[in-house]
Amino acid sequence: MVPRSANLAVQIVQFVEEYQPGIVACELIDSDGRRHRFIDKVPVFSLDLLDGDSQYPQPGHARCTIVREWRDADGRELVNISTSEPDHLESTEGLTDFVVLRDQVSVAPQ
Repeated sequence: MVPRSANLAVQIVQFVEEYQPGIVACELIDSDGRRHRFIDKVPVFSLDLLDGDSQYPQPGHARCTIVREWRDADGRELVNISTSEPDHLESTEGLTDFVVLRDQVSVAPQ
């Protein structure tokens, strides 16, 4: 299967640094309930103009690719995604591959 472009739902949880554009932290919770944090410029996660005075958390998204989809033994629809393309995003732990619930991912228009 050829990886497909998608958007991963994330929560923007904190304004980290004044910069042009500003830097924010966002989180995703994977299918095992583990929290992963990403830190990058606001436009990577949102089209909104966020700054230190904005209310958090805010909904956001991270562009990713869908590597694989399946249903587990409990009937959950799972998706293996990679955040390494197209924006070279990695978590604060250096991870780029995650398994998330299908409803956390929307397929990007082609």
